[in-house]
Amino acid sequence: SMASNIYLVRQRISRLGQRMSAFQINLNPLKEPIGFIKVLQWIASIFAFATCGGFKGKTEILVNCPPLKITENHTVEATFGYPFRLNQASFRSHPVVNVCNGNWSSHFLIGDYSSSAQFYVTFAVFVFLYCIAALLLYVGYTNLYRDSRKLPMIDFVVTLVATFLWLVSTSAWAKALTDIKIATGHNILQELSSCKQPEVMCYFHSVTSMGSLNVSVIFGFLNMILWGGNAWFVYKETSLHSPSNTSASHSQGGVPPPAGI
Repeated sequence: SMASNIYLVRQRISRLGQRMSAFQINLNPLKEPIGFIKVLQWIASIFAFATCGGFKGKTEILVNCPPLKITENHTVEATFGYPFRLNQASFRSHPVVNVCNGNWSSHFLIGDYSSSAQFYVTFAVFVFLYCIAALLLYVGYTNLYRDSRKLPMIDFVVTLVATFLWLVSTSAWAKALTDIKIATGHNILQELSSCKQPEVMCYFHSVTSMGSLNVSVIFGFLNMILWGGNAWFVYKETSLHSPSNTSASHSQGGVPPPAGI
């Protein structure tokens, strides 16, 4: 039985070898919707994780204490960024002085939005990798993909799941972004106990523009539309669409069957 097992393994490896040697670059799928949209999805996924994952920002408040006859404003700031664990972003004064006797470094922003942000970015990275694998398959193993029953089906199921996950992850991230804007805006002043001291005056100064984060949400929904639209073109490659004629028309290069409605 040991010998027969080894023989089976060898057979499988040689079959895999034959399949892998079938690698031939065929750029035609890139001119068809199935390949062209996959390239767009690949680019859109890069924009999605880069615009969110690369964000760094800060929120600044101005503080002064009039009774000390010093009316100059001191800047106190908190820096934050991806993955948006705001509850770990503490305030610092510039230059580093004891501003109005407040222990600023013990004050933090409020909220932890890392789960939504990381889910969104991680999923976008997985999509990026899947697009590379799918494009390799379409372009390098066109016949293997077209003649297989399993591969187009797997591709179709992944496309449907990805469409749904783009909706879920982008919606969660959009909600988190709204909360982040509130948590780093004017509302800070109500949360800082040092600003509630009778002789301390605090003013909200500025917060870094979150334009790139708005763009990341837009790209999330754009990705969802791309994947949803692509589902039809991937479906057309599966055996569900035209069960009997698919392989025949591809191999003979004859007249393709009339498309079903």
